[in-house]
Amino acid sequence: MNWINDPNGPMYYNGIYHLFYQYNPKGAVWGNIVWAHSESKDMVNWEALEPAIYPSESFDINGCWSGSATVLPENKPVIFYTGIDPNQYQVQNYAVPENLSDPYLRKWVKPADNPIVVADETMNKTAFRDPTTAWKIGGHWRMVVASRRKQRGIAYLYRSRGFRKWVKAKHPLHSVPNTGMFECADFFPVSLSGDTGLDNSAFGPNVKHVLKVSLDLTRYEYYTIGSYFPEARDKYVVGKGFVDGWNGLRFDYGNFYASKTFFDPSKNRRILWGWTNESDTAQDDVQKGWAGLQAIPRKVWLDPSGKQLLQWPIEEIETLRGQNVQLSNQELKSGEHIEVKAITAAQADVDITFSIPNLDKAEPFDPSWTNAQDLCGLKGSTVQGGVGPFGLLTLASEKLEEYTPVFFRVFTGLYKHVVLLCSDSGRLITRWWRVSGPGEKHASLREYIHW
Repeated sequence: MNWINDPNGPMYYNGIYHLFYQYNPKGAVWGNIVWAHSESKDMVNWEALEPAIYPSESFDINGCWSGSATVLPENKPVIFYTGIDPNQYQVQNYAVPENLSDPYLRKWVKPADNPIVVADETMNKTAFRDPTTAWKIGGHWRMVVASRRKQRGIAYLYRSRGFRKWVKAKHPLHSVPNTGMFECADFFPVSLSGDTGLDNSAFGPNVKHVLKVSLDLTRYEYYTIGSYFPEARDKYVVGKGFVDGWNGLRFDYGNFYASKTFFDPSKNRRILWGWTNESDTAQDDVQKGWAGLQAIPRKVWLDPSGKQLLQWPIEEIETLRGQNVQLSNQELKSGEHIEVKAITAAQADVDITFSIPNLDKAEPFDPSWTNAQDLCGLKGSTVQGGVGPFGLLTLASEKLEEYTPVFFRVFTGLYKHVVLLCSDSGRLITRWWRVSGPGEKHASLREYIHW
């Protein structure tokens, strides 16, 4: 019940998954923010505990905002978070468990040497928040705090030898003009081979890095993949061909914001969490008594091409499946529909694979089409192409007067085929998709539907 927003400090510790998140214990609108705390052994079944952090000291008396968790090598977890002080300045604080022998880490304390990071006179003290998970290379720990200078988004970098005294680096880790405020920055390594996740401190020739930022102006987030140079000015350099700004790659093109990843050492994977807000009015939220949810956790890894991240619901989600409704070997001709019957539950987890006999009739791809969302609007579900549209009509009325389409369309590019996946995000639908490798002609779609 009540309001929730950003996922904070997800971590795996001594056999238990912990998820903290922004929460208003007093109502279904934003305000009175504390760090709520839930625990789970499978990331499917969760138990809510008492809030872990709430305003109580001068350095956070006006709010305990977003942050991250780091598990130190001696197996001691530490939370970084943004506090709002009496001047409404945003300062960075830390908290530690009161009792490490408590398997649920129910009580957290704020040491007296807080705050540990404060914006200097050259910085925007009211736009300086959301410290990242820390990483260590060589003798220094590092973390990033998101900010802005006018309309330039900035990821400030801080270093520490002992994890308590932090010094701002001479140069930001990264900055981008004309983006507006960076929020909820996330910086993590990915392997160049396979889908195995990496600890945040991983570094080497087989590693690339991802920088994700949420943009306060657009309420979207985007990421880039590039190279990190810790010894040469401690800089992140975006890879060639990536758009570094509003039109960059996104984890999700629906209602998905303030995402946060963590490394799960129990299964050597990186897990992505994100906040899904409601489209209801504040009055409706108050009436129903709640607002916001955490999206299904996803495993993320680097595509073999190195040009994007792949993601898929964590395997534990499949334990929620009930009745199996299955269709196979169905031939779908142009303009035809095949109804999938006997789905009576309020939720459905759909997994479908389309086999395309040949791609000879695929229409040519225009290189000027650089925005996938705009192209989806131009080539909608009713616009016939050479190969496509094909996919699902979800939430459909009996005579198809109303429906939410989710569909593929295939184009012929200069050197290879280009696949477009489109959907109408007006309903609560979450989807993931895969396209087969070279020489094959399959497109797979997995979609979670809530009526």
